[in-house]
Amino acid sequence: MRVYNFSAGPAVLPEEVLREAAAEMLDYNGTGMSVMEMSHRSKPFEEIIETAEQDLRDLLQIPDNYKVLFLQGGAHQQFAAVPLNLMKNRVGNYIITGQWAKRAWKEASKYGKSVALASSEDKTFSYIPDCSDLPIDEDADYVYICENNTIYGTKFHELPNTKGKILVSDVSSCFLSEPMDVEKYGLIYGGVQKNIGPAGVVIAIIREDLLTDDVLPETPTILQYKIQADAGSLYNTPPCYGIYICGKVFKWLKKQGGLEAMKEKNERKAKILYDFLDNSKLFHGTVAPKDRSLMNVPFVTGDKEMDALFVKEADAAGFVNLKGHRSVGGMRASIYNAMPEEGVAKLVEFMKEFEAKYGKPEA
Repeated sequence: MRVYNFSAGPAVLPEEVLREAAAEMLDYNGTGMSVMEMSHRSKPFEEIIETAEQDLRDLLQIPDNYKVLFLQGGAHQQFAAVPLNLMKNRVGNYIITGQWAKRAWKEASKYGKSVALASSEDKTFSYIPDCSDLPIDEDADYVYICENNTIYGTKFHELPNTKGKILVSDVSSCFLSEPMDVEKYGLIYGGVQKNIGPAGVVIAIIREDLLTDDVLPETPTILQYKIQADAGSLYNTPPCYGIYICGKVFKWLKKQGGLEAMKEKNERKAKILYDFLDNSKLFHGTVAPKDRSLMNVPFVTGDKEMDALFVKEADAAGFVNLKGHRSVGGMRASIYNAMPEEGVAKLVEFMKEFEAKYGKPEA
């Protein structure tokens, strides 16, 4: 029996996609072999990766002057790749809204001047700072954000004013959850294991004028965006099976009606959970309402033992991976595209039952 998997990543995938992949495991499209066994230089895989790229371009309406790269190393590798490729003046400006933005900022300091323009760490990253008039360095090469914060459950609902500087965004945990205007960014990247596919693939979407040989001299060849783009993501053996699954998820998203339809579904799902949290006597959300994520919903009871009991009983009832990140505790429900609305509604039913059983009676 399948459970309701609220993991932040690797996360729930569409059951339809998993069934298709299972049916093709031993013989993909009459080739007599699995995609896992297939040469990345073969015609069948060439078709897989080209179709996946085109479907992603269709979903996001990616302009022709942007390249799509299917890479390895996850988002963490991009913490280094971004400054190595883009720090022409060796100055990067960062907005610190969570652990991953903080790690990216620290990583960039190895290669140049890494400036924290704004931070929400003073309130445990529970809000998005005002980014309308930031003290951006005149010689900054880019402004960097983590658009949706998986651990803390915040989301940039309005992009920062970069004052003409390139915007770089880590979109790992909100990738394809809603439409994006790609032209507002110089570089978008995201690990796929949260909302698109299995761990092991990171997708980068980069404007062509940023693809140059003028990178920092210490840049490893494999981390150079231009080299990867010129090779069509095949400079080395790519994560073939992961790309194949991503391609299936892109097809599934198209069948759902595209990203506008997904946004509507995600808003409905999140409303079910947030409405309950806003009215519960036992459970409480931890994020400023205006900055709430549609994808990651952290909450607490205010009592660590009660939190642990809830996670234990929820797990036994088939609601798994609700334990919050080890750095903050509490609970977190990640309700990505593939989580059905029924799953969120049933979680809320369970939370109501738990509250009735263990909640303190009003004085």
